[in-house]
Amino acid sequence: MKNSKNSLQLVGFAGSDPKIFNLESGKRMAKLSIAVNDSYRDSEGKSKTHWFDLIFWNNKMSLVEDIVKKGTKFSIKGSLTTQTFTDKDQKTVTKTAIVVNHLEIVSPEQEEE
Repeated sequence: MKNSKNSLQLVGFAGSDPKIFNLESGKRMAKLSIAVNDSYRDSEGKSKTHWFDLIFWNNKMSLVEDIVKKGTKFSIKGSLTTQTFTDKDQKTVTKTAIVVNHLEIVSPEQEEE
């Protein structure tokens, strides 16, 4: 496992405005889902949309709060993380999310490239 790396890159659309959280520690974070379409299309010409949960900390949180709104097309680089918690039915739930360390808005000019 010496050469393993937890890194990914996605380009997609914001599914909603970011949700901002003020934590007891004084830190702030934002959560947002990104919709990413497959490049593959089925026989009817439809592609599948995948939804991924994103987490933003520190200066990335401020950036996403200021410029990302529902429908914004953007690119992220980040790493996968898992969160385990007990839900209201006392069941253990594990969720996977992406901690974002780079965010870039995709402009219409970039889409044409």
